[in-house]
Amino acid sequence: MLRWGKWPNICRQIPAEVFNVLQRLQSGGYQAYLVGGAPRDLLRGSPPQDWDIATDARPAEVKAIFDRTIALGEKFGTVAVLIGHQQVEVTTFRREGEYSDGRRPDWVEFTPDLVADLARRDFTINALALDPIGRRLVDPYRGLWALKRRLVKAVGDPAARFQEDPLRML
Repeated sequence: MLRWGKWPNICRQIPAEVFNVLQRLQSGGYQAYLVGGAPRDLLRGSPPQDWDIATDARPAEVKAIFDRTIALGEKFGTVAVLIGHQQVEVTTFRREGEYSDGRRPDWVEFTPDLVADLARRDFTINALALDPIGRRLVDPYRGLWALKRRLVKAVGDPAARFQEDPLRML
């Protein structure tokens, strides 16, 4: 768990628009976490390049909350929320099928389970979920441990992760 002293530094780096998206989802009764590169970069002390939020809200529910959205891949649960000068990708928690084309899952199933969503991610340092409002870090695969040691470790079986998407090796 992060010590209290680190939270102010982390929170100062998050744009107000991103906080707004998180707050509006949570106020609507949904879970909402920063995921992917943003938590990893924030914890490293680097500015994130993009802002991804994972939620248990379905795409139609996300679009009902926000005025300006773009359907990036509703089939896969992703809606872009345009707020101020920011574009924030909001994706429903999901489970995935096989990657028979070596790039995209054959099927996607929405789930209310954050940990199930994190389980499908490539590396432990990308399987972190950060709730800056509730000051909570969800780290079921020890990504923070790996980050502190500068290790890149796969979530689960590395061979299976690279077989799903060979670009992960790069």
